[in-house]
Amino acid sequence: MNAVFEVARIIFGAIFITSGFNHFAKTEGMAGYAKSKGVFAPKLSVLLSGAILFLGGVSVILGIYADLGALLLSGLLVIMALKMHDFWKQTDPQGKQLARIMFMKDFTLAGGALFIFAVAAAANSEYGWKITESLFSIKR
Repeated sequence: MNAVFEVARIIFGAIFITSGFNHFAKTEGMAGYAKSKGVFAPKLSVLLSGAILFLGGVSVILGIYADLGALLLSGLLVIMALKMHDFWKQTDPQGKQLARIMFMKDFTLAGGALFIFAVAAAANSEYGWKITESLFSIKR
């Protein structure tokens, strides 16, 4: 079972590492989109969210305060789902459908990150290979 969980952590974390890189590689375009959504300090927000995504992915994969990394990912994903993918405000049917899909993707990933937080922070955790212990401790 540990091997399956290790592979799952790598697959799950990889999307955040690549997305974080994307935020840095395409900062200007993403900042323009963020500005159109009314995000405060759009360029800084893109860079900060990129750092959280990248570091959160590394945290989950390597087990470096994985509970904190997963919790930050979950929080960021909920915020991004609500702010960036507001399908309820869309009037174009195709735009509304795309925004709904992106909203559900972010919300679902937030749930997965929250699940990883719970596993990593659980007392006597079965998180598997890790570099550091958890910062949080949840009793089962």
